[in-house]
Amino acid sequence: MSSLAIDVAGINKRFGDKHVVRDLTLQVRQGEIYGFLGPNGSGKTTSIRMLCGLLRPDSGRGTCLGLDVLRESAAIKRQVGYMTQKFSLWDDLTIAENLDFVARMFGMRGRREAVNQALDELGLSGRRQQLAGTLSGGWKQRLALAACLLHQPRLLLLDEPTAGVDPKARRDFWEEIHRLSAAGITILVSTHYMDEAERCHRLAYIAYGSLLATGTASEVVAGCRLHTWEISGEDIHHLAERLRGMPGADQVATFGATLHVSGQDRTRLQDSLRTLAEDTGVGVVAVTPSLEDAFIHLMRQAEDPLAA
Repeated sequence: MSSLAIDVAGINKRFGDKHVVRDLTLQVRQGEIYGFLGPNGSGKTTSIRMLCGLLRPDSGRGTCLGLDVLRESAAIKRQVGYMTQKFSLWDDLTIAENLDFVARMFGMRGRREAVNQALDELGLSGRRQQLAGTLSGGWKQRLALAACLLHQPRLLLLDEPTAGVDPKARRDFWEEIHRLSAAGITILVSTHYMDEAERCHRLAYIAYGSLLATGTASEVVAGCRLHTWEISGEDIHHLAERLRGMPGADQVATFGATLHVSGQDRTRLQDSLRTLAEDTGVGVVAVTPSLEDAFIHLMRQAEDPLAA
């Protein structure tokens, strides 16, 4: 479909005896911000590298920007901006020198104008002569994004781009992401932050190489069919182990000064919590399951193939 920027099915990747990505099927619409979530080691980075042409899938089929992911990786690279987890530009070059070097690698005409435009759009003009190695995490993030955008890609693949930056830098970064999306650029972004996941138009959750859920945030939560209660009161955290052993309590998680208890059997869990409240006097209030509740549930359902 021409409306899909990414359309892959049955994508697999192995490294030796490790099956890192298992039958990945993914569709991302043009102009969409698509969140890619999962624990460390789940296969997110490997999947992103296959989509942008840096790794060849062992099997499967599909397209990225209308180009075959198996046969046209070189052409895909020229139309994709890929921002890696770790800052990968040159510490001993200035901001402007880094961008000029990237422009040279892409063989861009009008490099000076393109670099100046990127500096202006990302608010980097006043720091153009600053060495990249002296930048804070937030400014390195801006520089890396500017480098990704230099060749005017149609698709951005951002691998945990806000890891290690302060809340204001994260917020500013996401404002820029939504501006780019509004301009028609498709964005696939991996993240561990639930507030960032909720900023995406749609999500995919991957664990141990397998896709477990996909849809909008509300669809992912609804698909888990969880019922959640919030437990509050003094010294409630010593109740966590007791709660985990109660009928209907599939998961117990700390949320600040409260506990979230969730399960799929509403009646059993409600009866258990009623008994707990009568015995201990804690507050028990039904709440809407959060995206984090859903992901804890999904993680519990996933089976680690390397677990003993």
